[in-house]
Amino acid sequence: MRTAGAWHCAVCGWRFGDSPDPELPLPRIDVVYYIRYDQRVKIGTSRRPRQRLASIRHHELLAFERGGRAVEQQRHREFASVREGGEWFTLTGEVRAHVAALRRAGDPWALYARWLSDALRGD
Repeated sequence: MRTAGAWHCAVCGWRFGDSPDPELPLPRIDVVYYIRYDQRVKIGTSRRPRQRLASIRHHELLAFERGGRAVEQQRHREFASVREGGEWFTLTGEVRAHVAALRRAGDPWALYARWLSDALRGD
């Protein structure tokens, strides 16, 4: 997309041709993830979601929510009545509604790219 007289990526917001220094460590972006397996949802947290999700058997990534352990624990309390064990919850209408609200912000991986980009720019 074109903004302020220059081309920028519509997903991450970086100016075309710019890129972060690959030798610098990536900033820490904590996310709460919602993944579905059958009619169950795992609500967990990770600072490296690609690695984490690759290690968990699931059918679908439903959403990301920015935040760490405190947000995850808040969601666990919120949906405690449908907890199946550990971090797994029954996919009820209430859980679906919460996930749908998060999805309105966009594709989970595009959101993560934006959060990472913003952190790299210092926004």
